[in-house]
Amino acid sequence: MFAVSSQHKHWLFSGETELAKHRAEANKAYIEQYRQNKTDEEVAAFFLTPAEERILGRQYEVVLRKFCSEFQPLMPKCVIGTSLAFFKRFYVFNSTMDYHPKDIMLTCVYLACKCEEFYVPIGQFVKNLRGDREKFADAILSFELTLMGKLNYQLTIHNPFRPMEGFMIDLKTRYPDLHNPEKIRKYVEEFLDRSLLSDACLIFSPSQIALAAIKFGAAKESISLDGYIKSVVLKLASEKEAENTLYQLRRVKAIVKSFEPTTREQAQAVQKKLDRCRNQENNPDSEIYKQKAIDKLNAEDDIPVVKRSKMSQDNGS
Repeated sequence: MFAVSSQHKHWLFSGETELAKHRAEANKAYIEQYRQNKTDEEVAAFFLTPAEERILGRQYEVVLRKFCSEFQPLMPKCVIGTSLAFFKRFYVFNSTMDYHPKDIMLTCVYLACKCEEFYVPIGQFVKNLRGDREKFADAILSFELTLMGKLNYQLTIHNPFRPMEGFMIDLKTRYPDLHNPEKIRKYVEEFLDRSLLSDACLIFSPSQIALAAIKFGAAKESISLDGYIKSVVLKLASEKEAENTLYQLRRVKAIVKSFEPTTREQAQAVQKKLDRCRNQENNPDSEIYKQKAIDKLNAEDDIPVVKRSKMSQDNGS
C-alpha cells in the first residue's frame, strides 16, 4: 500500500531539517563563488540568506499555482502537482540567486505539461503570459535542458490525486461503516491542494499524503477512520508498522497545516535584494547572457562549415 518507487525514493528526505540543510548548502556555495573580496558584513547585506530564499521560493510557488489555475486550455491537477514538485526539487540543491525563480517557474510548468501528456506548443503556452512573449519563449526553451539536468532527468512524478481516488473507492467497497464517503471529498481535496504548497511531497510518499487527506476529511465530519486504516488498509501489517504509519500520517497533517504563505511585502523586499545579487550569466536581460547566446549560435554555425570543408578535402584527394 505504501511502496515507493526507487526513483521517487531518491527525492524523499527525512524531514524539514534535512531540506533546510541542503538549501543552506546551496546558498553557501553560491556566496562562496561570488563573494570576491567582500567582508562578512558586506556579504550579509548583499546576498540573500537561506530564510530569504525560502520567502521568495514560497511566493513563486503561489504565483505558479495561480498561473496554472488561470491557464488556457484548462490544466489538469496532475500538471499543477508535477510543476510544483519540479520547482521544489530544483531549489533543494540550487540557489534562487543562481537561477531566478521566475524563469524556473515557467520552465517547470512547460516541462510538466510535456511529462503529463498535456503538451502545449510554446507559442500557445506564452499566450497565457503578459509582456514580451517572444522573450518568455526564448527563456523557457533555454532553461529547459538546465532544469532537466538539475533534476537528474528523473521526470516521473507520482502525485497524491490518484491514490486519493483509490482510497475513496476502497472506502465505498470495503468499509461500509462510513456511509456516503463522497461527503468528505471537499475537505480531502482542500487538504491535497494545501499540501502542494508545503514540502510534503519532498518528505512523504503520494499514498501517505493521500491517506492523511482522507483521514483529515473524515475528521472534519467528526468521523474517525482509525478502524479503516488498521483493519483494512494495514490489515497485514504488524502492530509496529501500523503505529509507524499512523505517526507518519500525523506528520503529514502537521506539515501541511503549519504551512503559511509569505506576504507580498516580504517577497518584494527580497526581490529587490535579489535583483542586485543574482547571477547575471543566467539573466536573460543581461548583456553577459545575450553575448553567451550569440557566441553559442556562432559556434553552431561554424560546425557545418568545418564538416563541409573536410568533406571537400576528402573528395578532392
